Amino acid sequence: MKRSNRTLVMMMMMAMGCITLFILSNVLYTMTSARHFRTGMNVKEYKDGDIVKTEVLKAKRGSILDRSGEILAKDEDTYTIIAVLSRTRKDIGNRPAYVQDIDKTARLLAPKLGLEEAFLRKKLQDARDSNMYQTEFGEKGKYLSNNVKESIAALKLPGIEFQSSVKRTYPNSVFASHLLGFAQYDEAKKKITGQIGLEAALDEELSGTNGSKEYQKDADGNPLPGTEYTKAYAKDGDNVVLTLDRNVQQTLQSSLDKSVKKTSGGVRGWGIVMEVKTGKILGWASSPSFNLNSRDDIKDYVDLPSDFLYEPGSVMKGITYAAAVDSGHYPYNKTFDSDVYHFVEDSKGNIHRTNNANDQAIYDAERYKHGTISFDKGFVLSSNIGICELLASYMEPSIYKEYLEKFGFLKSVDTPYLSNKPGEMQFTYALEKLSTGFGQAINVNALQMAQAFSAIFNDGTMMRPYVVDRIERSNGTVVKQYEPKVVGKPISEKTSTYIQKLMKRVVDDKDGTARMYRMEDVDIIAKTGTGQVYGKQGYDRSLYTNSIMMAAPAKNPKVMVYYAFQASDYLNYDREPAKEVMRSALVAANITADKASLNEEKAYKGFRETQMPVLRNHSLSYALDKLKDTHTEQIIIGDGSEVMEQFPQPKETIISNQRVFLLSNGGRLTMPDMTGWTKKDITAFWKLTHIAVEMDGTGMVASQNIKAGKAINKDTVIQVIMK
Repeated sequence: MKRSNRTLVMMMMMAMGCITLFILSNVLYTMTSARHFRTGMNVKEYKDGDIVKTEVLKAKRGSILDRSGEILAKDEDTYTIIAVLSRTRKDIGNRPAYVQDIDKTARLLAPKLGLEEAFLRKKLQDARDSNMYQTEFGEKGKYLSNNVKESIAALKLPGIEFQSSVKRTYPNSVFASHLLGFAQYDEAKKKITGQIGLEAALDEELSGTNGSKEYQKDADGNPLPGTEYTKAYAKDGDNVVLTLDRNVQQTLQSSLDKSVKKTSGGVRGWGIVMEVKTGKILGWASSPSFNLNSRDDIKDYVDLPSDFLYEPGSVMKGITYAAAVDSGHYPYNKTFDSDVYHFVEDSKGNIHRTNNANDQAIYDAERYKHGTISFDKGFVLSSNIGICELLASYMEPSIYKEYLEKFGFLKSVDTPYLSNKPGEMQFTYALEKLSTGFGQAINVNALQMAQAFSAIFNDGTMMRPYVVDRIERSNGTVVKQYEPKVVGKPISEKTSTYIQKLMKRVVDDKDGTARMYRMEDVDIIAKTGTGQVYGKQGYDRSLYTNSIMMAAPAKNPKVMVYYAFQASDYLNYDREPAKEVMRSALVAANITADKASLNEEKAYKGFRETQMPVLRNHSLSYALDKLKDTHTEQIIIGDGSEVMEQFPQPKETIISNQRVFLLSNGGRLTMPDMTGWTKKDITAFWKLTHIAVEMDGTGMVASQNIKAGKAINKDTVIQVIMK
């Protein structure tokens, strides 16, 4: 038996040796004789006749994804249709391989390409009359999907062929458009390259490296054995995973669009949603935006949250008050006259309040007079005169300037891959020094505002905002992981707590400027702002920057929203869009209404926490099996067998007794029993189904207008009473 095995092994080794010897002999013969062993062809003649073929092995550009793994930008294989007209063209069987019947070809291609039959017929006939070898059909004949290509190929039209290509596509079209930017084919570089935004900033990471191979062809066009080899293997580009939350991003974009379009004289809007404790950016938007695929509606290329400088207005008072409190110059128990502030500056640069009506003057909004009030009340009412008193009589402008630098203003924010301008400040004359305290005479960008206020919401610790979570290989290997980064501690925890207390009063007090932003299901803290817009002729009295900085929950802020837009109306605009953004941010942070209104630690006590698995594109049975040990309540929407969408998103924290929503691929939707649902649950249902739900009251759902089990669709209006 052993002898038999040895014999078999020896025979196999001899066979392999013979094969190897044959190949080596073939290659050696080819190299020495310049003739191919099998065909007898003169290889040198083929080489000299440009028969040596170099083929590019194209690398794939990396994708950009949101935090849940949904693709925001990717390379897509596309095709260009070509019509060969030359009558000399034959296929391998010596059959005609050109367009023979122009009328038939035009008639069958027209509906496939979305072109007029007459146009195609003329295009083909003109090419034939001009003795052109081949022709194309313009833009509609390019970047065809594989489905379109296959449907045309099925027609088996002689002379109709395809050239493969790659196009950068953006599945969500309008989604963080200015932030993502776009990439397109560069003729000079012969590859897709980033043009603006993260596509440009991360071009090196996203771009792959092409490979190549060479071979010689025989008479049939096939590679000659022994002549083909790979010179370099293609290396695909890395993928980039962002911190963006899809639902937050979409809500922020749609809300800003509403504010800009529906407010009188609306021009532009911008916003940032960020985690307070980490600096992770969940939402980032500019309005107007543009379609990343067509790009025919681009107004400009400015990414407003980072590259647009503006005077922020009274939101800046949060920084001014923080500087006064932290430096020990805050007059806790003192009052001031909130009537007009007349002032002069002496030779030493000191500012003095006067009673002379002829001196320079600063007024509160609408020149409203609040009488004698405390400085705390001045913050609640957003008094400009209170700021003037703080800077001139207690703290001095120079101290405030030092704190501006501590908070990161007047310099670029160190956010990876995001360009941003440092801003500037006019700080020479008394009027300028006072005005900076209430957000005029100083230019900032929204990224600076988000970073600075993270310190106020985070016990004095300032976090660097960041939008790129990690860079990874196509196989998932992490190349670079970005982590939360502390960039300063401009104020103490005590100061942070005090400013949060004041911002709570801005929302809660009956005369607080943010009272219209009160939310029924969660306590928020906020500071509003109205800033004049400076133009070529000075301040434009017909355009203002309306903004709000808010965070929630009030007792322990987890998320912050900075929301701003410019319009002529600075009084009667709708506050609901900004509130929608905060609701979406709370959902992303997994904060329900009942938890948000309670003490955070007590609310979580006794709950089991786990991580939401990836259920999208899996069977429903698989999803339910994955969730069986989470002690959650699964709400299945639709009558399908596969999961199309889920809430919460993958990797988000879920807790015991929480409702988890699974949207199936079934077309029939029925009304669920919403009894006991919170506003968070209703929001999740709406985002998955796009079916409107009208809510009346606060708390949890007590009744609904449509009985559970009844068929519903996107036109159905659901009404619930909450108690």
